[in-house]
Amino acid sequence: MPETRYKKDEDFNEWYNEIVELADLCDKRYPIKGMNVWRPYGWKLMSYVDALIRREMEFTRHQEVYFPLLIPESLFNKEAEHIEGFGGEVYWITHAGHTELEERWLLRPTSETAMYPIFSLWIRSHADLPLKVFQIVNTFRYETKQTRAFIRVREIHFFEAHTCHSDFEDAERQIKEDKEMASRFFYELSLPFLFHKRPEWDKFAGAFYTISIDVLMPSLKTLQLGSIHQYRDNFSKPYEIKYEAEDGTHRYCHQTTYGMSERILGAIIGIHGDNRGLIIPPSVAPIQVVIVPIIFKGKEEQVLEFSKKVFEDLKQREIRVHLDDRDITPGSKYYDWELKGVPLRIEIGPRDIEENQVILVPRDTGEKKPVKIDSIPMKIEEEFQGLSKRLYDNALNLLQYNINKVSTIEEAKNKSGIIMLPWCGVDNCALEIEEILDKSTLGEPVEEKPSVENMVCPICGKPATTWLRYAKTY
Repeated sequence: MPETRYKKDEDFNEWYNEIVELADLCDKRYPIKGMNVWRPYGWKLMSYVDALIRREMEFTRHQEVYFPLLIPESLFNKEAEHIEGFGGEVYWITHAGHTELEERWLLRPTSETAMYPIFSLWIRSHADLPLKVFQIVNTFRYETKQTRAFIRVREIHFFEAHTCHSDFEDAERQIKEDKEMASRFFYELSLPFLFHKRPEWDKFAGAFYTISIDVLMPSLKTLQLGSIHQYRDNFSKPYEIKYEAEDGTHRYCHQTTYGMSERILGAIIGIHGDNRGLIIPPSVAPIQVVIVPIIFKGKEEQVLEFSKKVFEDLKQREIRVHLDDRDITPGSKYYDWELKGVPLRIEIGPRDIEENQVILVPRDTGEKKPVKIDSIPMKIEEEFQGLSKRLYDNALNLLQYNINKVSTIEEAKNKSGIIMLPWCGVDNCALEIEEILDKSTLGEPVEEKPSVENMVCPICGKPATTWLRYAKTY
């Protein structure tokens, strides 16, 4: 079958750019850099990702809201650390027509400063807690680095969950729930990831601590897909989010957020795709099964009629199925649907009709499997599960093979991917390692914390208190 002009293992960046355009995910020709047009196929893919997010939100009793895009400057300025963190990235609105506004407005870079003044009106009593809401919106940040579709953009398709709690312990329980949600969600997308507790100098502006969700791309750079933030009462105090406790006292809420962006699509494209195009996990594929009739002269009606029956049966079973009855060669159809990453192809020719069967072809292996008509739904489900597991296992192998645990700078210099080094806990030592290795600090491992007994910091030689991971990042 035809392959892409650029090869994934030879020039990942150019391969990625080519795939995004050939598969009709977005159009990058909009005249503002980093603000791309979602094409129908790409938007459909994103909508199925959003549907998985909404399912998780419903399961964990979050309610969906939708807040305005514009934030008054006075509200944005209330949390000093937050404004310092985002001040250089926001877009300001100063005029309406020829009239200068009395107060500047900004396009939301994230929604804390829009939501929290309203939370202070919604929450009065301990009976109002916990408050758990989310929204899926567009956010805007002035990105100065090189933009890349879905990975580094200026208009971001963004999911954000915001919660308010009676105390720090209840907020910590929410953090635990967020991590469990992330694990379920990314497993459905066949994307193994790492949790990192971000270093103090790189946590979210205004947070008490930040946990990032990072995947490793085939370029051996990491991509942060989302983050979970424990705010403590850092935002509730400036925004007066208080509740009356059972004993009659008034207390500040403790808050958390959990956010993810369209970078999820960047990870699906980059990690799962191959030199023939996308490979989309069945859970979010806009088309899960494509039926390709193999037409022979004199058998046209017979093959099309049989194909339509299979199509209608699968459609009734709520499988996202498409019948490709275009008047072009089967080979051209195979090329188109492999490029778009459809998980499963069904081929039907005259001989298959005689045998009362179809041919199933998984996108990743290309293996042709004859299946009797009565067994099609069951076999499709089996193939979906098998493909998802193969995608996950391949991605997990990439990740695990490229985590390098070393104890000295010299060892680290000879490694690519993710580097783990012992750390004394002093910021300057980690920042010096960043400079020496030309990598960014991902943070401390969250789930698995190897012992640092008898380990020393490679910079100052003092006893290590934890491990830090470093990598080149997008």
